[in-house]
Amino acid sequence: MTSTLPQRVALVGNPNCGKTALFNQLTGSRQKVANYAGVTVERKAGRLTTPAGRAVQILDLPGTYSLNATSPDEAVTRDVCRGVYKGEPAPDLLISVVAATNLRLHLRFALELRQLGRPMVLVLNMIDAVRRQGLEIDVPRLQAELGVPVVTAIGVKRGGASEILCALDAPIPPPPAPLPEGADLHAEIRRLMALCVRRATERHPQLDARLDRWVLHPVWGMLILLVLLFIMFQAVFSWAQPFMDLLQSGMDQLGAFVGALLPVGILRSLIVEGVIAGAGTVVVFLPQILILFLWILALEESGYLPRAAFMLDKLMASAGLSGRSFIPLLSSFACAVPGIMSTRTIQNPRDRMVTILIAPLMTCSARLPVYALLIGAFVPARTVLGLFNLHGLVLFALYAAGVLSALVVARVLKKRDTEEHPLLMELPSYRLPGLQSLCIELWQRARIFLSRVGTIILTLSIIMWALSSFPAPPAEAEGPAIDWSLAGHIGHLMLPLFAFIGFNWQICVALIPGLAAREVAVSGLATVYSVGASESDAAAQLAPLLSAHWSLATAFSLLAWYVYAPQCFSTLAVIRRETGSWRLVWVSVAYLFGLAYLASFLTYRITLFFTG
Repeated sequence: MTSTLPQRVALVGNPNCGKTALFNQLTGSRQKVANYAGVTVERKAGRLTTPAGRAVQILDLPGTYSLNATSPDEAVTRDVCRGVYKGEPAPDLLISVVAATNLRLHLRFALELRQLGRPMVLVLNMIDAVRRQGLEIDVPRLQAELGVPVVTAIGVKRGGASEILCALDAPIPPPPAPLPEGADLHAEIRRLMALCVRRATERHPQLDARLDRWVLHPVWGMLILLVLLFIMFQAVFSWAQPFMDLLQSGMDQLGAFVGALLPVGILRSLIVEGVIAGAGTVVVFLPQILILFLWILALEESGYLPRAAFMLDKLMASAGLSGRSFIPLLSSFACAVPGIMSTRTIQNPRDRMVTILIAPLMTCSARLPVYALLIGAFVPARTVLGLFNLHGLVLFALYAAGVLSALVVARVLKKRDTEEHPLLMELPSYRLPGLQSLCIELWQRARIFLSRVGTIILTLSIIMWALSSFPAPPAEAEGPAIDWSLAGHIGHLMLPLFAFIGFNWQICVALIPGLAAREVAVSGLATVYSVGASESDAAAQLAPLLSAHWSLATAFSLLAWYVYAPQCFSTLAVIRRETGSWRLVWVSVAYLFGLAYLASFLTYRITLFFTG
């Protein structure tokens, strides 16, 4: 062995091997998420401290089943492992993570990595689940056969990565001897399994199999999926409300405190109405966004998402897609950007293109503040059948409208494609989500959201305040001051186009910053309405202001608009980067604008018909 100690290591493995849970446990909050230079592939890097007190940089590479890359993320993993990725130093050590519960499949990729002839450590993750299955893995024998150090880990258990940390304090092992050229990897795997794995206890029906009888059942499985999604949207309102009230109270007190310190004038108006009222109106929706993320992350870590994709394969087939499109579309509920990026796993080019085009129809978390504001202002807060929250039911209906519309659009786009694309994917073992991993992922999402509040949303809120405040009305002017401002002029110019769908000029003004970030539409409305209000905490008064100034038809029309609303600039940018086509960007903008206008028009007219 050499005397060099590893300073830069890379975690690599198949999807569902628990690699990301180990990465979160090793690095904690000392990690940074970005993209690789030149490609929209997520790059997670972090730092850890070994038991000997050494600092080591660790890289979490995209999961892949083979070094024969078929997508951009697999190509990144291949090139980084080989040490040839431009601008990315070669790692000193590869840490190959395999799911011990699925050794036969995951060992194949580990053998491919071994063929690279680079220093390597093999990690048998989920070793506790193997023991529960009545199996034993002869770790020393496996280490001797592979010629690389082999350690065990439990990615979701505190302290479950201790053997990995100890391995990082050891000298870098020598590169393993590769198998002879042309060797049969499957034959080698069978040989290793026969030598190193044995059954210690009598086989009993496994928990996975018992659960799958229900979860994958054509009737009960679909019912379970619908119930889970329904409860998720109920929780977004029910669980978040106490935390939202607490944040709202804090923002109100902050606005009142700062307003009392500053003299009446432009500076006070900028700080209280532009900064605190603008950004604060969006911050209060953070609990709802985090609860939505919590559900998605928990379902992903539990091993349920691939099963949901399997269950929805027939439904997706009715739209001309496969169940492989489900996970990118589900990711788009959080944000369309990572959802579109995750379509790289779809090998059929036309399926990938259609999935990219319909991903914006999934209701992203940035729409949630708009939905929550309007539902809270216009939908009564009561229970249905003594069990369901009416707010949650309306929210579920809005999400369902987006999903059904996406399936219809996909069917139209794929009407001439009769080729079938069978779904082949690994169903991982069920596991309890790790609390530490969930907390780290939620903290990252909160940090990203708050950074948007502190940059994009704050900047746009200040711009909205300036547009709403200047120029000041002449001394003899009558009516609200905002009618004389630039925002008022812009809104009135847009009004002829949007009056047919029930929008007033204030809504027109709020739509403009919403193109940069959806949630800014809420702070835009708060800024516009606070200019004419005498309350210093105008953000807290926004919901009653809207219910007093808008008709029910206008509110429902705006809700319908945001189901289909043309995407934010970041989504359009990632469509351009992923497809390399400006044509698809303009197609996306055009069809979404058309759907949004049509849906709002029909909603407005139908609501007027019933409400008068």
